[in-house]
Amino acid sequence: MAFWLDLMFGNAIGFLSMMVIFCTFGIMSYLMWMFVVKSAPTK
Repeated sequence: MAFWLDLMFGNAIGFLSMMVIFCTFGIMSYLMWMFVVKSAPTK
């Protein structure tokens, strides 16, 4: 576990790649939420 933490957060490249993964997950979650909200039937 310590090896993976050092690999991901030990240098700038690993940190930036983790930021890209988290930002992509956040954007996809937002788009899915918008799809669910917009697809809901209106009264």
